[in-house]
Amino acid sequence: MSGMPVQLIASPVTLPLADCSARAGSPANDFAGKRLDITDLLVTHSKATFVLRVAGPSMQEHGIDDGDIVVVDRELRARDGSIVVAVVERELVIRVLEGDGDTCKLKAGAPTYPDTVPQEGQALEIWGVVTSCIKRFAR
Repeated sequence: MSGMPVQLIASPVTLPLADCSARAGSPANDFAGKRLDITDLLVTHSKATFVLRVAGPSMQEHGIDDGDIVVVDRELRARDGSIVVAVVERELVIRVLEGDGDTCKLKAGAPTYPDTVPQEGQALEIWGVVTSCIKRFAR
């Protein structure tokens, strides 16, 4: 992961929403008056949400690839099975949280990356829960 988290400013970002089920008129009419606010779609707790660009393939098995952008909500409680952003020994990582409140493990989503099991005295902090992954297929 590169850089530090940046809080997402929840101002509306709207895009035209195509209504593919309505085939009447010209294709331009499919966009008339329909807008999708990306912020409404991706953000639940605007003051507790930030985005990060992913660096590396450690979560590929979960559909999170190098260069993707993840949306992270710090307001949500991380549970067993949540994909989380955590700080382990001053390094940000994205992993799947496994375990209960007493013991836990951060499981990688690629076989070449080791799981992280915090040892006694090792600093581990869950920064938030990954709620979305934004991919770009073409430029």
